[in-house]
Amino acid sequence: ALERRFQPIRVEEPSIDETIAILKGIRSAYEEHHRLVISDEALEAAAHLSARYVTERFLPDKAIDLIDESSSRVRMYKSPAAKTVKDLMEQLRDVRHSHSLALEDGRFDDAQDLLDRENGLENQLERMRTGWDRATSPVVTADDIAEVVSMWTGVPLMQLAQEESERLLHMEDELRHAIVGQEEAIEAISKAVRRARAGLKDPRRPIGSFIFLGPTGVGKTELTKALARFMFGSEEALIQLDMSEFMERHNVSRLVGAPPGYVGYEEAGQLTEALRRRPYSIVVFDEVEKAHPEAHNMLLQIMEEGHLSDARGHKVDFRNAIIVMTSNIGADMIRRQTGLGFQLKTDEVTEEKLAYDEMRKKLTDSLRRVFRPEFINRVDSVIVFRSLNRDDIRKIVRLELDKVTERLRDHNLLVQASDAALDQLAEEGYDPEMGARPLRRIIQNKIEDRLSDALLSGEFNDGDTILIDRVPDGEIVMRRVEAQPELGAPA
Repeated sequence: ALERRFQPIRVEEPSIDETIAILKGIRSAYEEHHRLVISDEALEAAAHLSARYVTERFLPDKAIDLIDESSSRVRMYKSPAAKTVKDLMEQLRDVRHSHSLALEDGRFDDAQDLLDRENGLENQLERMRTGWDRATSPVVTADDIAEVVSMWTGVPLMQLAQEESERLLHMEDELRHAIVGQEEAIEAISKAVRRARAGLKDPRRPIGSFIFLGPTGVGKTELTKALARFMFGSEEALIQLDMSEFMERHNVSRLVGAPPGYVGYEEAGQLTEALRRRPYSIVVFDEVEKAHPEAHNMLLQIMEEGHLSDARGHKVDFRNAIIVMTSNIGADMIRRQTGLGFQLKTDEVTEEKLAYDEMRKKLTDSLRRVFRPEFINRVDSVIVFRSLNRDDIRKIVRLELDKVTERLRDHNLLVQASDAALDQLAEEGYDPEMGARPLRRIIQNKIEDRLSDALLSGEFNDGDTILIDRVPDGEIVMRRVEAQPELGAPA
């Protein structure tokens, strides 16, 4: 009965243009409060960036908060008078405290002097406030707004600086320092990232979506880790999901959370919650072909629309994520040809490329038999990883030894390796079925374990150069030597 006495009035969220008009109307109040100038470009950036990246709140509230916090940061850190005001306020607080103590102790002469000083500081602060000159006040710009959005969301939104542009142009070179023998994969991902950072990608879709095919141990996981380090400075931006855990339909709901009335409703979705906490991430779906078709439908929505709603109706944004799906489709076919890649000599490039092109075509055909055409068409690129040859394995050995050298810097030790030792480690560490995976175990058993024993026993001391070599019977040995430049760069 009470409800019938009221007429509901639905207030819709304003558009971006309406939000900008609202911000212009309240700008003077925030300028007066923060004692600075808010530029028109800052208002426009607040409306556009909050609508684009702050997805769980509504306009104009989130744009107003963005203006308020940006103004506070500018006033605190960029105002020329900010440090002076801060010092005066600290002095005033100390004087007031001393004045109270003097009154409690009955030191009235001291209290009077402190009171006079307190009044002087208050007058000085008041003069600074009333003497605010608009022409010399700090200005809130679009960059200040972007900085706060970055702080809120973890999305690097600052306009492309010259250094970042240069770094993106040479992205392939940086990735090659960590990944060996996978030029096609490195180039495809680098191009997708450059398109996104230059503003040329479809704004509704993720930065890029890829399917990685190829034998185990050739660098699929390492490439995603290297990409996370390059873009976000940390491997913590990597979200990995084993899709073999979602083979049954009832398990798929764990990605977005259980629906109301079901066990686990209070628990957040594994995928949606991870993206909500870190919207700028690399999401890896391992063995995607094993997931239930309902999970494939979710991925289809992510790749096409750039968002996914969880069980509570919250929309999770994937537009700032890179989607990587790995698959074991065609693994048996690859395993039969893996030995070929290892036996090829360096002058047989043409023959190796033909074998790769043939394998790529067969794997793509196998992929189309498993996934629907609309799923394949939404993927930016299907990347087939090459089998590793002898030179690739040797380069990986050197990369692994570089990591050992880096860890030994605290001991002021330098590690060098002879060509014979590199060849021996490459030979022992390569498995046609496991790729380069056994290499780490070989490095640990033959290098790291022996080095740790030698360091603890005092065999090597600070400043020593350690040579890793192979003796005629094939055994790996280590000994102290003078630095030998002819061996090339330190391992």
